[in-house]
Amino acid sequence: MTRVAIVGAHGKVAQQLMRILYDRGDEFVGVVRNDEHGEDVFRLGGEGALLDIEAASAEQLAVPFAGCDVVVFSAGAGPGSGVERKRTVDYAGSVKSVQAAIIAGVRRFIQVSAWGVDNPVAEDADEQWAAYVAAKRDADAVLRQSGLDWTILRPGALTYDEGTGRVRLGPTVPRGSIARADVAALIAACMDEPHSIGKQWEVIEGETPIAEAVRDA
Repeated sequence: MTRVAIVGAHGKVAQQLMRILYDRGDEFVGVVRNDEHGEDVFRLGGEGALLDIEAASAEQLAVPFAGCDVVVFSAGAGPGSGVERKRTVDYAGSVKSVQAAIIAGVRRFIQVSAWGVDNPVAEDADEQWAAYVAAKRDADAVLRQSGLDWTILRPGALTYDEGTGRVRLGPTVPRGSIARADVAALIAACMDEPHSIGKQWEVIEGETPIAEAVRDA
């Protein structure tokens, strides 16, 4: 049985992941910002930890991480949240989570990033989009240098479609989309596959079963 800490547990990918973990018999603790979201984690079979990752210290965040085998960072400020919060949530929240994992002695860290964030941003790009790309890119760079057993997943455009269980996965893949359910299934598959440690993959909908894609990538 694996115990998983999920940062950003009220997000749609995280909720799909919690359903998978529950069905597998794994334990999970979801870091959320308010009591209502904590109740949602409880209803999905886990424990809620009430912490605002923008305000909490790494030491405070390490408390719910203690005793976990894996940290999954899937938090994001969300669309329309403003430029500043892209930096305080998508970047600083990830960096703090990395620091907290080190403090808590959790070596395995899986981060949900975004497709194409290493590519140059167009000069006329929306300010919030540019801030989002920079935050994800910089957070990934910090994680890669952390010394943790990391995996970085960079999905294409997220959809609410039913998952197909099949993906196209690699260091780079064409622009595309992927169901949130398939991203959650991919996170779970990476937990099971040591080969995924130290890998940064882009992923979109494809033809290869997820477990096979992870093994072969």
